[in-house]
Formats: sequence, C-alpha cells, structure tokens
Amino acid sequence: MPCLVLTATTGLARAQTVTPDLFSPNRQSQVITQDSPLRRTPVDAMDPLNGLRLPDADRDRRSSSSSTSTTQRIGQVPTYGLPAANGAATSGYDSLNRKRLKPKYYPGQAKPKPPPGPGSPVPTPQPLTAAGQLRLSIPPSETANKPPLPPAMAGTIVGQPPRKRLKVDDDPFGAVGDYAGSFMVKTAVEVMAGYDTNPGRLNSPQGKAFYMVAPEFVAMSDWERHAVVADLRGSFTGYGSQLTPIDGTPLSAPLDIDRPNFTGHIDGRLDVSRDTHLLGQARLLVSTDNPGSPNVQAGLARYPIYTTVGGTFGIDQHFNRMQVSLGGTVDRTDYQWSKLTDGTSSSNDDRNFTQYGGVGRVSYELNPAVKPFVEVEGDSRFHDLYLDRNGYARNSSGGYVKAGTSFEFTRILFGEISIGYARRDYVDPRLSPLEGLLTTASLTWNATPLTTAKFYSDTQLGETTLPGTSGVLSRTYTVEVDHDFRRWLTGIGKFTYGTLDYQGDNRTDTIYSVSGDLIYKLTRSLWIKGTVRRDWLDSNQPGQSSASTVVMLGVRVQN
Repeated sequence: MPCLVLTATTGLARAQTVTPDLFSPNRQSQVITQDSPLRRTPVDAMDPLNGLRLPDADRDRRSSSSSTSTTQRIGQVPTYGLPAANGAATSGYDSLNRKRLKPKYYPGQAKPKPPPGPGSPVPTPQPLTAAGQLRLSIPPSETANKPPLPPAMAGTIVGQPPRKRLKVDDDPFGAVGDYAGSFMVKTAVEVMAGYDTNPGRLNSPQGKAFYMVAPEFVAMSDWERHAVVADLRGSFTGYGSQLTPIDGTPLSAPLDIDRPNFTGHIDGRLDVSRDTHLLGQARLLVSTDNPGSPNVQAGLARYPIYTTVGGTFGIDQHFNRMQVSLGGTVDRTDYQWSKLTDGTSSSNDDRNFTQYGGVGRVSYELNPAVKPFVEVEGDSRFHDLYLDRNGYARNSSGGYVKAGTSFEFTRILFGEISIGYARRDYVDPRLSPLEGLLTTASLTWNATPLTTAKFYSDTQLGETTLPGTSGVLSRTYTVEVDHDFRRWLTGIGKFTYGTLDYQGDNRTDTIYSVSGDLIYKLTRSLWIKGTVRRDWLDSNQPGQSSASTVVMLGVRVQN
C-alpha cells in the first residue's frame, strides 16, 4: 500500500517497453545476459586454450561437434586463459609497462636506424605518378642495365663487416694503364698536324705546314719498399719542305728545319732503413738549338743535334723532422758536326763538355703543411777543346744557393717556391762572371673543383758561342689555367714570359707566348686536341726580332 500511494503521488508513470530481458531472473549489473554477444558459448567453453574443461558427460556429448568447431577456430586468437599483454614484451603495446627486450646482433652486423623522434626532419615524401597517386614500385628505367651484385660485394651477408667504399675516380677520362709484373705502365702517342707562319723564327717570315708525332712512356713500381719510376717523352716535328734563301743570302735558320726532341729520366730509391734512403737518377736529353737563337750558325743545311747524358747518385737521411740530402752529379754533352748548305761540315767539338758537381739540401718540417729548406750546388765544366772557335777558354766553375719552402694547404694550394743567387766564373779573364738572381717556383692552386691555376718559374745559366760573351742567363715565368667545361671537355690557357740576358754582349731578348688548348675526351683512350699559339721574340739587336702563329689539330691515343 505505501508503494501504491507513492506511485500515485508522483504523477503519471512512463510505460516500459517489453523486452526479453525484462523478465530475466538474473541481475544485469552482475551477470552477462544470455543474449549478449560477449557471452561464452558451450563451444568456446570446450576449447582447451581457454583454460576451462567441461564435465565428462558434456565432453562426450560435444565430441561429435568438435570437428566442425575446429575449422571455425583456425586463425582466431584466444581471448580467455592468457595473462595480460602476453607476448608483447619485444614489440607492440604492453599494458603492464614492462621493459622491452633489445634485439641482439651478430658481431659486425649493421644495426637498423632508430625510429625518428622529436626534432627529427620531416621524411622525404614518396614520389607520385602523373595521376597524383603514390608510386608503388621503381620504374624499370632506374634498374635497367644494372647486373646483380654477389652478396659478398653487396655486403648483405649477416655478420660481414661493412665494405670500404672505393675512392671516387678523380680523372674519369685518364689513362688506365696496364701491369707488367709489378710495374704500372702507361703509354700514349699524339699525332698532330698544323701550320706555322714562321717556323725558322726569321725576321722575314716563311710559313710551312708541319706534322708532329709525340710518344710517351711512364712506368711506376708497385712495391711495399723501394721504388723505380721511368718517365720518357719525345717528339719529332717534320715540315716536309725546306726554306728558301732570299736573293742568295744565307738564312739565320737551316734550310731543313725538322727537329727531334727527347726528354727522359729514370729515378730509383733504395730503402736501407726507415730513415735512410739511397737515391739515383739516370737522364737523357736529345734536342737542338732553339729557332732564333744566336748560337745557330748561318748557312746550315739542318740543325745539329746534341745529347746530354747524366746521372745523380746520393743519400737521403731523416733526423726526426729534419731531412738531409746529399748527391753527386755527372753530365756529358756532345754536339754533332754542322752540315752546311755548300756540302761541307763544321766541327762542334769546342761545344762538347763534361760537368761534375754536387748538391746538398737541408729541410725541416715545421708542420705537415710547411717544410722550409736551403739548397746549395756547385759544379765544374771541362770542354773537350781548351779554346773555342773564337779563341776563348770556356772551362768554368760555378753554382748557386737558394732558400725556400714547400707547402701544402688542404690540397687547395701546394707547391714549392724559392729565391737565391747563381754565379759562374770562367778560366779566361776576358770573360766576365755570369751571375744573377735565381728564382724557381712550382705552384698549383685548385680554385674550384673545375678550375686549376698553375705557376712555374725557372732560371738557367747556359753556354753560348758568341765571341766575348760569357753565357746566357735565362728566366722564364709561366701561368697556366685549366678549366673543365664538362668532364669530357677541357680548356687550357697559358701565358709565358721570359728574358734572355747575354752577359758580355749587351744583347737582351724578351720572349712572349700565349696559347689556348681545347681537349675533347671521347673515351679514356682517345682524345681530340686543338691548339692555337702566338710567339714573339723581341730583341734589342736589329733584325733579330720575330713572331709566329701556330695552329695544330690532332688526336691523342693513350692506355
């Protein structure tokens, strides 16, 4: 009665919808309803993975349906009878917040990169197709013509240490060379043809077409100790026709102006110990007098060829950072007889001489990039004939002293530069000493990866046949710039300035040379070369100045 009264006083009651669980005797707050999809069925209860067993009577009754229920359970993950977060300790989410196990790797095995965390750069977006969809595979063009690598080369073997990357080829079009035993041998030959507006360097030019063949041979030892290097280079320039005398007057150049040239040396080093090395060099020079030189006789049929054979033998000793080098030199120079246009011959025995000398050098390594040095040289020259064709005694002694440094700053600027003084005294008192400032340099500046600038400087004390003249003090300065427009296209610009001081004759010559080369590298073995050069000889003596233009085109074959 109290309940009826309370219901009546609260107003109208809302009608309830009749549902199957309305009349259920089970309390929904404690027990899962029979119609709930989460309710365990008898089939699930008999599964041994759930950790529950049915009574024996029920087990026999359900055995007939076990075969059909097994196929339904294939691929399903059991949800009963397993502890929380079972099997999630190494990967995935762990509800128990247990520490994940770190994977173990074989010695030397490459470890995967850690996943990106806070502050990591945004990953590179995947490439899209033309329709704007994500590209699922690499196009065949990116993998075409790529032969498969063996696992040992690819470094995919488990436990294999990572392979060291090969050095990038600095000169992809350079000569490869071949091995002959333990020597790396590189050979090349250049065949050029062109036109020279004044090959004889005459005051009244006569132009001639010419050809040039220039072979090269370089061999380097590949030994753990000791070393031998051979560098042999030669050329022959032929004109095919002779110069023509003007009004029967003998020319200051030969009628046959063909010229051979060869420069070669073989260097060796014997490693006695870590700090002691024996050094040796054998050298050979074959050439002629330069066109336009006053040493060239008038009325020659062809240039007389001279040869210089010599060698240097010495020792190189290291005292911690100090290096001391001592060596002895010997050289022999011989001239051919001159063949004249009238069919007679003239002796050049007075120009033949033997030179003996010695050289010493002390350097100290301040740091790996700077190494200053001091070098001293002395020699004596003895001619085959005591008096030359003009009655002068040409035997002499002289030498030089110079100081400088070699340096190397991160391969951008490196080389050697020095300054000194040179002097030569003659036996004949009528010949004044030949002396002057000595400047030598060899610098390389890698301005950019495509542009390289070089600077060369040299000073020489040479012999002459001019009467009353001691000798010639020659200085040359050369600036060269190489630029790679492409890896296969290189341009070279060169400028040379030099002075020739004939001391005792008051003659001074100045030489200028501007040249441009263009090299088109078809392959490693075949290049095409073109050269344009302009030469000037400016002399203070009347009628001795000259100028010429040279144009050449040819090929270079190398291996």
